[in-house]
Parts: sequence; structure tokens; C-alpha cells
Amino acid sequence: MNSKLEARQKARQDEIIAAARRCFRNSGFHAASMSQIAAEAKLSVGQIYRYFNNKDAIIEEMIHRIIDYRIAEMAGKTQTHLMPHMLAWRMSLNEDDDALMLEMAAEATRNPQVAAWLKEADARMFNTACEHLRHTYPHLSETRIRCCVEVMAVMVEGTIYRRQIPQQAAEEDMEITYQNIIKMLVSV
Repeated sequence: MNSKLEARQKARQDEIIAAARRCFRNSGFHAASMSQIAAEAKLSVGQIYRYFNNKDAIIEEMIHRIIDYRIAEMAGKTQTHLMPHMLAWRMSLNEDDDALMLEMAAEATRNPQVAAWLKEADARMFNTACEHLRHTYPHLSETRIRCCVEVMAVMVEGTIYRRQIPQQAAEEDMEITYQNIIKMLVSV
């Protein structure tokens, strides 16, 4: 296939994904229809089906793109000393991605295929985080690394979930608490 055609197809897929992201944010995965996505992308439904077999294929591609972005952001940047500040102040790499991942988690309760994709995505993120911790904290056992990553994932994902709710403690106090938790996790 010629590279010009591939570039055009990739650009069209990107347009469809961008339109789907807007539709899913507005209506949720379950309620958004292919016709809504097509209208948002200014394409016919038939044109959408040339690039994606169904709505689930769009969701799968979105999950892959979000996770690829997050893994790329982690590359060489696993700095656990920055995590307490980010958590306490509820900072995000991408708020839109966070909201879409919450939608995907809701869809996973209804759709076993989406649940499987999320499980695969979580495994990729988890393994990447473990690799980074192994490099940063070589003194930690494999069991301890896996436990650290699990606790950190709970803190990050819990913060994403709670971002919609007013925080009940001062950010400065939360930052100190998170610092203590991280220190405890990576100490022998």
C-alpha cells in the first residue's frame, strides 16, 4: 500500500476517533450511536464502517491510544517523588482521557469484550509501571514492586474518580499524607 494512501486512511481514522470521543463524552458509550459518530465526523455511517467494523472496534482503538499515550508519558518519567503533589492537587495527564476511561469502566460492566480490553490495558500499564519501579528502586523485591504498583494504581485511579467531588482535606495536608505513603511503599 502506498504511503500517501496509508496517511490518508490514518488521518480519517483519527477524525473518526476524535468524533467518537466527543460523542462518548456527551452520551456515554452505551447511548452513543454510529449515526451520531458519523454526523459528528461529517461522514456517512458507511464511511465509518470502512475503517471500523463496529462501535466496539472504535472503543478498542480508543483504549489502545489512551494506554499508548500513558505508557509513553511514563517512559523515563516514573518519579515517585512527584506523585504526592499530582495526587493531592488532583492533576491529570489528560482529563478527557480520564473521563473516557471512567466511561469505559462503566461500559465494561455491560460488555464483556470491553472488560477484556480494559484488563489487557491494565496489564500493559501495570507491567510498564513495574519495570520503571524495578529500575528506580532495585532494592525492592518483585513482590514489593507489584504491591507498590497496585497501591499506586489505586491512588491514581481513585483520584481520577474523586476529581468530580470536592476534596474534604487541604491539598497541602494530602500531599504530606501521600508523601508518607510513597515513602513507606518504597522503603525496605
